[in-house]
Amino acid sequence: MQTSTIDELVGRAAGLVTPGHRAVLGLCGAPGVGKSSLAVAVVKKMRATGVEAVHVPMDGFHLADVALVERGLLDRKGAIETFDGHGYLALLRRIRDDRDHDVLAPTFERELEEPIAAAITVPPAATIVVTEGNYLLDETEPWPEARAVMDAVWFVDLDDDRRRSRLVGRHVKHGKTKAEAQAWVDTVDEPNAQRVIARRGQADLVVRV
Repeated sequence: MQTSTIDELVGRAAGLVTPGHRAVLGLCGAPGVGKSSLAVAVVKKMRATGVEAVHVPMDGFHLADVALVERGLLDRKGAIETFDGHGYLALLRRIRDDRDHDVLAPTFERELEEPIAAAITVPPAATIVVTEGNYLLDETEPWPEARAVMDAVWFVDLDDDRRRSRLVGRHVKHGKTKAEAQAWVDTVDEPNAQRVIARRGQADLVVRV
């Protein structure tokens, strides 16, 4: 286990950047550990030092609710099968290889609980993209191929009680009652979390910020 400061992590991330190569750094971790917040902090700090960095979340590849309803998966939203993994892989390859024009990436709008297409611009000048999501280290296809595109994957860790408390608070904030939120965490989020945590040993670095 390693406890790292933002400055230490930014230094590690900057070390992935080499001339003529756009680096891709993945932040993996269970739901609620703070992957997005860490990605935003790292990107902001890198930009302050003059590095052209962009944050591209895997959550932009959530299936829209209409697609989840078609597949009978709406009550499992957040599970690995509720993401377009192959679409995410295709985007990562474009981010790595397409350097002569803007690459547009989706994001996820939590107020709507829906993905939003073409919301994030990765410009030609970008030298590193920080992406984050739950399943970056999963062993099922196409996730190993996605992992192979990334220069490094760090596992973001947080103790279970804090992680679960954050998740309940997030669900309440977005419309669930506390009882509904707790039930969702127990029946949906927690099985997903355990699947993610089981792959922690495959990360290049385990981070407690």
